[in-house]
Amino acid sequence: MAVDLAIEVAGLEKSFGAVSVLSGVDLTVRRGSVFALLGPNGSGKTTTVRILATLSRADAGVARVAGLDVVHDRHRVRRRISLTGQYAAIDGLQTGEENLRMMAWLCGLRGRQASERAGELLDRFGLADAGRRRVKTYSGGMRRRLDLAASLVGRPSVIFLDEPTTGLDVRSRQAMWEVVTDLAGSGVTVFLTTQYLEEADRLADRVAVLDGGRVIAEGTSAELKARVAGYLLDLTAVDATAFGELVRAAGGRAASTDPAALNLGVTTDGTAPDVRALLGELDPAGERIGHFTIRTATLDDVFITLTGHAAEPGHTRPTEETVHV
Repeated sequence: MAVDLAIEVAGLEKSFGAVSVLSGVDLTVRRGSVFALLGPNGSGKTTTVRILATLSRADAGVARVAGLDVVHDRHRVRRRISLTGQYAAIDGLQTGEENLRMMAWLCGLRGRQASERAGELLDRFGLADAGRRRVKTYSGGMRRRLDLAASLVGRPSVIFLDEPTTGLDVRSRQAMWEVVTDLAGSGVTVFLTTQYLEEADRLADRVAVLDGGRVIAEGTSAELKARVAGYLLDLTAVDATAFGELVRAAGGRAASTDPAALNLGVTTDGTAPDVRALLGELDPAGERIGHFTIRTATLDDVFITLTGHAAEPGHTRPTEETVHV
């Protein structure tokens, strides 16, 4: 394993019964970076995390975390990592401080050391004023911050965040984003799975798109967007007939289509001559297009172009979500 890599995965495969969830996943993650694994529910994100966190075994392939094999060195791996799942794993009947002191005790800290570590993390995550309140009185965002604080008690070098902002409001999500940025700035490697493409765009140094159990694209956010186009010309048709005519006229240049909204996204270089030429070609009589806008490509465009569907909740493969190890 290269010295600068925190995670290295080669040929990872996993099936549950007759359902193949991972079909040869290859990944590398640099130390001290934020890596985002994108994909809809059921694409294999959680299964990948469970294997890397030593909670499940792959059927084939090799995975190393913090320089250690996740199968042969699983106990040593666990001392170097932390995992925060999709739902907060904290005791609502205890106070925030008690939760962190209990976690510190499990990590081998005692007495004053445990109390000091708990206080340090309460301050770091903006929970000092609520530290002596029972967790059941916390908001969803506060619970997620406490959950993440608990996962850092043992000072892990690699932390796995499996959809950490699911169910949070906008303000709470932004607070979590600030925490993730601070973690990476302190040298912690963050492996993030998410369905929110904006989240990956904002946080990740590198992004991988997982679909059907395979990594179908990987690179920086800018590199992935460049695979679609620098800009998109969004067209809204006047009616369903006009929409069909626009789709046929655009052909392979159509990056996205939304029949329900009569919307079509067409690749362009964003210059005035190119936009004018596209409008004239797609709607020569000026009767098909109701209105249009020009925008830069997003990771949503990348995902739709690469997979043929949006990365939205609801595209599920239940087998993956109901595994018990």
